[in-house]
Amino acid sequence: MSSVLIDHETIPTSIVGAVAYRVRYRSYDLHGVPTESTGLVVAPEAPGQDRRVMTWAHGTTGIGDAASPSAQPDPARELTVYFEPGTAAQIDYGIPGLQRWIDDGWVVAATDYQGLGTPGTHQYTVGRTNAIDAVNAVHAARELPVGAGSRVGVVGWSQGGGAAAAAVELDATDYGDLQIMGAACMSPGVPAVGLRQPGLGDALASGHVPPDPHVFFLLAGIAAAYPDTLSLDEVLTPLGQRILEQSGNTQPVHHFGDTLARMERHAGPTTRIDPAAWPKWADAISSSGAAKLRPVAPVLVLRDAQMDDGPCPTPWQLGYIQAVKDLGGDITEKVYPDDDHFSLPQHCVDDARSWLSAQFDVAVG
Repeated sequence: MSSVLIDHETIPTSIVGAVAYRVRYRSYDLHGVPTESTGLVVAPEAPGQDRRVMTWAHGTTGIGDAASPSAQPDPARELTVYFEPGTAAQIDYGIPGLQRWIDDGWVVAATDYQGLGTPGTHQYTVGRTNAIDAVNAVHAARELPVGAGSRVGVVGWSQGGGAAAAAVELDATDYGDLQIMGAACMSPGVPAVGLRQPGLGDALASGHVPPDPHVFFLLAGIAAAYPDTLSLDEVLTPLGQRILEQSGNTQPVHHFGDTLARMERHAGPTTRIDPAAWPKWADAISSSGAAKLRPVAPVLVLRDAQMDDGPCPTPWQLGYIQAVKDLGGDITEKVYPDDDHFSLPQHCVDDARSWLSAQFDVAVG
């Protein structure tokens, strides 16, 4: 495979015994259109060879440059969640359990996804594009002097859970010389599954939906992925398009959500979905992510269960599990009844790492 690494710089990290790099690398979207992404590579400081690699796919941060995880202060760190007392973070960033991954000898890659710190609109929740970025982050890591091997485990949360799910459904050419050992999906958000559940699909097909930034970003992201067939005029009002143009690149998700809600109260609707056009949007959403093909490696779903209607509702997670079973895939789940969406990653990451380690060990055996 040709070189994908464009640039890299060594950055400080609070992780003991680790070296960290901020990287910029070549990637491409689900149609093969060339893109660029930024991200991180964190590895044990000591020399090593053929190390296990974990590629981290982060959750929702936004749709533009303000939402780039690697551009945040001290990015090569443990996961820091917006909804935590005392945090000054504007987005959720960092990698859950990072110190333990390094202590166990893993190389960790963490993509920002295209459009978050690089040109173009981020293809938010376009699982195949996000997954390709996560895989190409590993190719970039293998060009650095960190001893990254060719065997890879994928871990993702929320939006990134959907990306991790899609990462085991890519084409062989996307993997190149990599062997995908498994995907651990924390509260996975798979829009194709969501459309089949009561609520989201019905609301979108009906025309106007409440001003939720995740839904708004979904529409903007899928339009960016299909510019020749989808137009924002079909789903957003002029007000909605103006907010996207003026705030999409500068406001991360929670700030954008507050702006969206306030503007809708004061200035009118931001979405207006054309019922005649909606079927082609639904087809694009359904074809661009996971739950379409039998996964090439085992999948673990780590499911928060404190509340059924969280950011990735329980029916979505159960629907994804059933879809993979119907495809004949190897999928298991572990439930965390006392965790909500935002406490889940740090509480389940040890289980994710142990499970992935077992997949590597099975392959060796």
